[in-house]
Amino acid sequence: MTASPTFLALDRQRPASRAAVRTLQAVTLLGLLVAGIGPLFWMVKGAVSTPTQLTSKPLALWPDNPRFGNFSSAYTDLGIGRSLLNTALIVGGCWIVQLFVSTTAGFALSVLRPKFGNVVYGAILATMFVPYSVNMVSLFLTVIDVPILHLDLGDTYWAIWLPAGTNAFTVLLAKQFFDALPRELFDAARVDGASTRQLLTRIVLPMSRPVLAVISLLSVMHAWKDFVWPLVALTDPAKQPISVTLSQLANQAPQDQLIAAMVMAVAPPVLVFVVCQKYIVAGLGFTGVKG
Repeated sequence: MTASPTFLALDRQRPASRAAVRTLQAVTLLGLLVAGIGPLFWMVKGAVSTPTQLTSKPLALWPDNPRFGNFSSAYTDLGIGRSLLNTALIVGGCWIVQLFVSTTAGFALSVLRPKFGNVVYGAILATMFVPYSVNMVSLFLTVIDVPILHLDLGDTYWAIWLPAGTNAFTVLLAKQFFDALPRELFDAARVDGASTRQLLTRIVLPMSRPVLAVISLLSVMHAWKDFVWPLVALTDPAKQPISVTLSQLANQAPQDQLIAAMVMAVAPPVLVFVVCQKYIVAGLGFTGVKG
């Protein structure tokens, strides 16, 4: 025998039930805050602690004498500033390439709908089932000897930027979003004499800010934390990003300065998420334009 909806609604209005629900919500929220912010807080605490404090008082909430100079020491002594600049260059190039390829490919498959569009779309989706480690050998051979052009892109940022455009998942996001846009707008624009470029730049892209924000965030996050491919493609230490530099400094740098460098490496993507979270949530929850 099941309780009726009316009985359940009345039961939730009781003071004891409301108190239990609020307590459960508070405990869940507290657990999520500890799980999400706890590691970040521990990194900041470790970044301003001395090596002695890290070993003698690892569970202390805050060091007695914080050393904020560890950030400047990590920036200058460990060469983190150069690595952060390299990472910014890599992320910027990957973002531009991935955003351009995803939007144009999604626009072509969703709006233009070429004759063999479904075959191309299926081929793009098929690449999602191939492990990244399997593609790495063929990708490296392609980078050191680009077909037809016979260019060697090894140890250049182009070896990182161009493969960023082959992300099938962001193409899928863009196509699904464009599919939800009203096709009456496209037909009306074509009747008014709009070209394909105007259709993309004046109608589709202005309406697609949420999904563009999601694609941008995914591109920035992936490029910022990518480690294996930059390690393989960039052999010059002067060009390597922060992810590779930190791994090389793990066994030789002071622990407090190393943690300070980790904080500086984590801060930019966290700030990007905080600034863009409104568009990200809207892009993930948006399913179409009604009316």
